[in-house]
Amino acid sequence: MAPVAIEKMASRKRMISHSVTASSLIVVSNRLPFVLKRTEDDGLVRKPSAGGLVTAVAPVVVQSGGLWVGWPGLQMKETDSVPESVEGDVSPTAGLKSSQVLSVNLDDVDYELYYNGCCNATFWPLFHSMPDRAIFNEKFWMAYKKVNEDFSEITLKALRKMQTDHPEQVPLVWIHDYHLMLAANTIRQKAEEENLQCKIGFFLHIPFPPWDIMKIFPWEDMILQGILACDLVGFHVEDYCLNFLDSCQRGLGSRVDRKLMLAEHGGRTVRIRPLPIGIPFSRFDQMAHESPNCGLDTNNVKVVLGVDRLDYTKGLVNRLQAFERLLEEFPEHIGKIMLMQVAVPSRTDVKEYIDLKEDMDKLVGQINGKFSTPTWSPIRYIYGCISQQELAGYYRDADVALVTPMRDGMNLVAKEFVACRIRDPGVLILSPFAGAGGMMHEALLVNPYEIGTVAKVLHRALTMPHDEREVRMNALRAREKIYDVNFWMKSFLKSIGTLIEEDGEDVTPTQMQPVSFDDFNSYLGPYVGDRAILSLLLDYDGTLAPIAKHPDLAVMPTETKKVLERLANHPDVFIAIVSGRSVNNVKEMVGINGITYAGNHGLEILHSDGTKFVHPMPESQGSKVKALVKNLQTEVCQDGAWVEEKGVLLTYHYREVAQEKREALVTKAKDIITQNGFKIGLAHCALECKPPVVWDKGRASIYILRTAFGVDWSERIRIIFAGDDVTDEDAIMALKGMAFTFRIVSDHLTKTCADKRLPSTDSVLTLLKWVERHMASRKSPVEAGKVQPIATDFHVPTHSIVTMPI
Repeated sequence: MAPVAIEKMASRKRMISHSVTASSLIVVSNRLPFVLKRTEDDGLVRKPSAGGLVTAVAPVVVQSGGLWVGWPGLQMKETDSVPESVEGDVSPTAGLKSSQVLSVNLDDVDYELYYNGCCNATFWPLFHSMPDRAIFNEKFWMAYKKVNEDFSEITLKALRKMQTDHPEQVPLVWIHDYHLMLAANTIRQKAEEENLQCKIGFFLHIPFPPWDIMKIFPWEDMILQGILACDLVGFHVEDYCLNFLDSCQRGLGSRVDRKLMLAEHGGRTVRIRPLPIGIPFSRFDQMAHESPNCGLDTNNVKVVLGVDRLDYTKGLVNRLQAFERLLEEFPEHIGKIMLMQVAVPSRTDVKEYIDLKEDMDKLVGQINGKFSTPTWSPIRYIYGCISQQELAGYYRDADVALVTPMRDGMNLVAKEFVACRIRDPGVLILSPFAGAGGMMHEALLVNPYEIGTVAKVLHRALTMPHDEREVRMNALRAREKIYDVNFWMKSFLKSIGTLIEEDGEDVTPTQMQPVSFDDFNSYLGPYVGDRAILSLLLDYDGTLAPIAKHPDLAVMPTETKKVLERLANHPDVFIAIVSGRSVNNVKEMVGINGITYAGNHGLEILHSDGTKFVHPMPESQGSKVKALVKNLQTEVCQDGAWVEEKGVLLTYHYREVAQEKREALVTKAKDIITQNGFKIGLAHCALECKPPVVWDKGRASIYILRTAFGVDWSERIRIIFAGDDVTDEDAIMALKGMAFTFRIVSDHLTKTCADKRLPSTDSVLTLLKWVERHMASRKSPVEAGKVQPIATDFHVPTHSIVTMPI
């Protein structure tokens, strides 16, 4: 890298390093930043934990008076408490007081299913693009959700403590890694309910896979929404950011901006940023100076070093095969080189890892048996853990580092090797499938799947002239010294806005533009085309009109009504409002002639010509409704809850009920509804009491379309459906593949089959305006003689509705 570029990075680092934290920090990670051990007298003592995250973040938690939430690594007793650090502790967590640590106590069974199950047996292989190794198990997923909720509850406890201790600050909750991808959603919801102010950030330390792999996970929409509950989401490299944005757009139907790295969710804009993690460069440099000679430079043998956790993502079998190929194709290295492979034990009770160890042992034995001489063996294999101090000596004295994972989030071994090259410059061979491969350009990049190519590149590294090795290593060291772990941590804080801005800092856009015609051009332009008649099926509450505390207050904006009126008069546009309100009420609220109204989720339909359809009901329905109304009013209409009567249906509303009283009241209401023979439909802070008939918004939507256009309507009509509720999902499902569907979503986890998500009723207005403009710009298909006019006078006979094939 050019000296000018390096100086610019150094200047940038100095500027960030002088920033001060504007928020207290709450770090949430699977494990606490130190290891708890039980003593002989049944007490607890904490041992330092190695790792770049702890090194960088723990001092900031200490400095800001922050908190750290995590699992302690053992089952805590009621009498246990997190101990203070011991005297003489010089680790980064030495200043972290026990009062700054909140432990999450987990059930052993839950933790096993969550950690070894969902995290390691499902997410680990899936996110590393190895879906054939992933296990999908509903028990794993349920445990994962429960543990994330447990972490959320303790984090909310930390937020409450922070609000009491530092009411003038807005804390930052920083959640780490794939173990906790759902936690932010619960934290945000409950914090808003309790009026707890906070910002939420998330960083994924492993790769994020492409959409075609992510969609294999059965609950992928929950994961995406859980991550999008944050304000800032960080990944190691831009590719992972783009994979995530693509998944949000294609999997959730969210609006995204790839150029600005923004995603929209529930009306909020979420920033997505590539923030490559670094290492504590100065610490490794110091250890390299202090580490004694490790004996790798004896007998003039060049050493190729591999340091990895024993994991199938690290490409260890391929590496050994490539080393074997090197000795076969370049026999001049026999007796003059050695592969020293350190394999750190991992998940030793899992069959795949047991099998991998057996494969490694067998391969090492075969290669050594094939090439060894009385005075030399080609492979020295260490299966075990070695100290960082000893490892620094290996990094310093080896000639080549072979870092060839099949897939890796970043891979810090490559960076640690570079930091320790304080003597003779070595050569780094690196896989492009590690995050580090995208930025350590002076390394020799090689595809680990190409065994022969790896052997040739290894030969090149072993024979590389000193001047080329020196130039490459100097550039690598200069970059890693600047982009160390402190730079990463402070860059994250700056990106989320918790560092005080410096003069001259660039301001990055943090908000997406509102939904525009361009969005609908890309979504709907190819679908609607310029010939077909367009049918709009629209929900009312939460779609055309904003949700209100009381149904009578949910008024459609004047501008929305005017656009609908104009569309209702267009010869090629058919409009139906499909609502949970009674049909008379929804007609009164909309107040537009010439359109179809469906009330009570389609049980009542009023056609544009004045004819009406009412779904047949059991004779006893009227008396049952009266009995249910009486029971609900007597038992659960309290603390702000009330019953809305809508003829054949009724709705129990609990929006005004205080949060702490809701669960008990709603549970009791559900029991009463089911005991009276009604089905329950979930709505926004309400329970829909449905009669026991097979009819919903989906069946009603298809009936409306068949009534208006006949049986063969699908080829001549283009349909747009928009709704915001669980009940609208019935229509979205029924019209799947036959319509373009939208769902208006909030911040809550929302499972939907809709093609796209919209953030608000304002975006629905933009949709209607787009339809108006698009229809005005084309020639009428009716005028062109391409289709028959809408048959508004044709209706399926009422008596045939129940049995007609839908």
